[in-house]
Amino acid sequence: MFPGSADSHPNFRWQSQPILFGQMAQKPLRLLACGDVEGKFDILFNRVQAIQKKSGNFDLLLCVGNFFGSTPDAEWEEYKTGIKKAPIQTYVLGANNQETVKYFQDADGCELAENITYLGRKGIFTGSSGLQIVYLSGTESLNEPVPGYSFSPKDVSSLRTMLCTTSQFKGVDILLTSPWPKYVGNFGNSSGEVDTKKCGSALVSSLATGLKPRYHFAALEKTYYERLPYRNHIVLQENAQHVTRFIALANVGNPEKKKYLYAFSIVPMKLMDAAELVKQPPDVTENPYRKSGQEASIGKQILAPVEESACQFFFDLNEKQGRKRSSTGRDSKSSPHPKLPRKPPQPPGPCWFCLASPEVEKHLVVNIGTHCYLALAKGGLSDDHVLILPIGHYQSVVELSAEVVEEVEKYKATLRRFFKSRGKRCVVFERNYKSHHLQLQVIPVPVSCCATDDIKDAFITQAQEQQIELLEIPEHSDIKQIAQPGAAYFYVELDTGEKLFHRIKKNFPLQFGREVLASEAILNVPDKSDWRQCQISKEDEETLARRFRKDFEPYDFTLDD
Repeated sequence: MFPGSADSHPNFRWQSQPILFGQMAQKPLRLLACGDVEGKFDILFNRVQAIQKKSGNFDLLLCVGNFFGSTPDAEWEEYKTGIKKAPIQTYVLGANNQETVKYFQDADGCELAENITYLGRKGIFTGSSGLQIVYLSGTESLNEPVPGYSFSPKDVSSLRTMLCTTSQFKGVDILLTSPWPKYVGNFGNSSGEVDTKKCGSALVSSLATGLKPRYHFAALEKTYYERLPYRNHIVLQENAQHVTRFIALANVGNPEKKKYLYAFSIVPMKLMDAAELVKQPPDVTENPYRKSGQEASIGKQILAPVEESACQFFFDLNEKQGRKRSSTGRDSKSSPHPKLPRKPPQPPGPCWFCLASPEVEKHLVVNIGTHCYLALAKGGLSDDHVLILPIGHYQSVVELSAEVVEEVEKYKATLRRFFKSRGKRCVVFERNYKSHHLQLQVIPVPVSCCATDDIKDAFITQAQEQQIELLEIPEHSDIKQIAQPGAAYFYVELDTGEKLFHRIKKNFPLQFGREVLASEAILNVPDKSDWRQCQISKEDEETLARRFRKDFEPYDFTLDD
């Protein structure tokens, strides 16, 4: 029986007639979720009746937010006394303010009217169908004593402990809260006027992180927001898990006609095939509550087996670029007693790419930052094909320190703006295989050539032809969460933020990235797929470098430091 089953919350007392779902166990349950009712019971239940008349009966109505409002009680009295009856079994959360506490006399839950049940302050119930719903009434409070319309860190902790401590725990079907979880908009689609970095409850975010609900409903903000589904696992490091869909609902009968009712079907997760449960929708994003991974250790520089026989890129240490910098990239016009910078990692032997290396040829550096620099490519796919490189010796993006990552991202964003102003979109790729020093290649593609989807399709198609498993990873995922230091990989980032990743296990074509971009589908310069065939004189290279420096100068953030 649905609410009265043995595995319901131990402190939960049900006084209403249990709902039988046993005969429906293999069928999807048809549910409705609703935002703030605010005492507009007739509007809500008339709408539900109209929906059921058109689409057939639903099994449950779940209400989050403020069920009661500041309106007179005449309408509620008709339901409380049985003059009117809810057309569907309705479950509601408790008070969010002192004014409405009076309606919820029993903290453990009780029947408010026929077919309308208050769930209680917090708890879990599981029906014979296997559907598991977790509920948390009220708003967040960090003060003691906790008001009757609030929940505390202890409440959230007890809910998590009740469920998450079992080894078999995989998640719950539905989570009901009134406040939004704080930060839910991170990595997702726009939440409109609601700033999720300021609005919402951090305790609810913590609860959602631990419980991994398949659906999470909330209200209180008087708007509708259906966030893109997010992952509950770290790609390529953890086994795939189901996604979470967060839906915030508006208030009933709002004049802007924002959505306040949400209909959905759900098969309890314990009845689902594991492979079906963990299927990832195409629009899935990174988890909004997950902090970025720990900084990878850079103490050990694990080198790839063989360095590519010849080096493609060369850099100019002596060219003056507005201000003189030391080999560390620091501005020489600093205070009389500057703090000594941490020495960047040094290569174990000669390196063509470390900025202070005597092996470096001198003329193609076009910009120098504090931790990174830009250089034109020797034998580039185009005249403005550039590289982002760390000044110190790092083998890959995975091994970069936090301050270097920050400047790499700054260079990427600046180059995107620069190329966009020139009618181009840029593709960034890294091949951490048979190379000693990180080389992030940035190749501009004229917008007139093709769309971003064409570039993505070209990479995927050519990868399939060469039996390369190229996986799409979340736009906002951290590469450090996917690849370990020393692991060989190939990685592409498109101008939309879409990312493709391949973990290199054996052999990998060294020119793969160039071949795709040089193909007829993209730049249509197939003869430039090998950089060795594209070399020009040193004089011409110097001319291209001077031109790029001049064009890039308005975007040069290093001049603002």
